[in-house]
Amino acid sequence: MPPAAVREAPWKAGVRAARANLVPGLVVQLTMVGLLVSYDVYPTFREALGHLAETKVRWGWIYSGLSGAVAGGVLPELLRIFVFQKGRLRRSNLSELGFAIPFWAVMGIAVDFFYRGQALMFGDEAKPSVVIPQVLVDQFLFTPFYANPVTVWLYGWKNRGYRWPERAFTLGFFREKMLPALIANWGVWIPIVCVIYTLPEPVQIPMFSLALSMWVMLYSWIAREG
Repeated sequence: MPPAAVREAPWKAGVRAARANLVPGLVVQLTMVGLLVSYDVYPTFREALGHLAETKVRWGWIYSGLSGAVAGGVLPELLRIFVFQKGRLRRSNLSELGFAIPFWAVMGIAVDFFYRGQALMFGDEAKPSVVIPQVLVDQFLFTPFYANPVTVWLYGWKNRGYRWPERAFTLGFFREKMLPALIANWGVWIPIVCVIYTLPEPVQIPMFSLALSMWVMLYSWIAREG
């Protein structure tokens, strides 16, 4: 009998995925740092973000849902249609939008709710005693116990033709799917959320939406070109 295949350790799979994400991740991270510097240095840019923040305050959860849907669902799919498919609309694009728009709308609302809670719990000032606990709670509680498993489960469900992944709630699924995705996520998003939490709370969702859109589009581009 042939020898049994050796399973790759979850942390190794996560590091491998993080390396694959290195270039798009660095682009988004450096862009976010540049935007943070621009917010501090250029009053015009600060005013523009302030207008977005005012719109978010007026629209409330509607803004959060729409920005999440556009950033995570609509813009990446438009990239696929107009760049990868040369402007040709396919049935699969409608199917992808039918999943991605509600998924990222709900995720945008959830992230907004979470950011508001963080501001109430820790404050809304750009100082280490505020930003560090916010980043830790975000990346080591919210992400592993909500954002990461929900995304892996639901995208796995969609990718299997809307059939639930086998062993979805088992230790093996966590080891093979959840943990590598979580490690790869940390490699990209820990620096990004450090920037986001340095900004005032009303500006955080617009910046999150921008980072999400850039990340999904760049990752799709590089994965396609590779």
